[in-house]
Amino acid sequence: MSDSVVLDVTVRDNTGTGAAREARRQNQVPGVIYGGDEQPVAIAAKFNEVIRAINSGNFIGNMIELSHEGKKQKVLTKDIQFHPVSDMPVHLDFYRVTAKSIIEVEVTVNFIGEEESPGLKEGGTLNVVRYAVEVKCPAGDIPDSIDVDVSKAEIGDSLKISDVKLPKGVKPSITDRDFTIATVIASRAAIETTDEDETEAPEAADVPATEQTSDDE
Repeated sequence: MSDSVVLDVTVRDNTGTGAAREARRQNQVPGVIYGGDEQPVAIAAKFNEVIRAINSGNFIGNMIELSHEGKKQKVLTKDIQFHPVSDMPVHLDFYRVTAKSIIEVEVTVNFIGEEESPGLKEGGTLNVVRYAVEVKCPAGDIPDSIDVDVSKAEIGDSLKISDVKLPKGVKPSITDRDFTIATVIASRAAIETTDEDETEAPEAADVPATEQTSDDE
């Protein structure tokens, strides 16, 4: 798991649309903490600190720490709402967790071994079905990515979740089927070349021998 982000927050006394707008006017991003056995708590964080946390790459979908008046609480960044025009963060959702809490998150897939793949060497193409996989894992051990090894993949092979060696403590959220992550398919150019090779030239027609005319005729 990546280094945890620590975000300073303040507790908002008022909730609702008006209170959220007021927080934004004060250059803050409103949010809420929920989950566990406690009631939801409305909070706000400084806009520039939220932007810095997002740009760190360790904020969205990761366990972080919220700091309030010297006290820290571990949470999972569950959702960030962005403005449809400016694309700036306008609301944050945090879920209370502990390092051992089992959570469900989406983890990016990282393909390795492409240079060794026999199928790709033959001109095949890696057809990615899933760029990310939903998994269940401890909140304190969320993997940065999941490696999918394609080094032995031939043209026509399918790489399924059962072919992937998941990190310790990580399990796929989907358990009722062995879903496909990627396939190696023949490229159009390779298919066209094969079709041309298999097309045989028409055999020359047998030319009938010319009958010889007798000198007596």
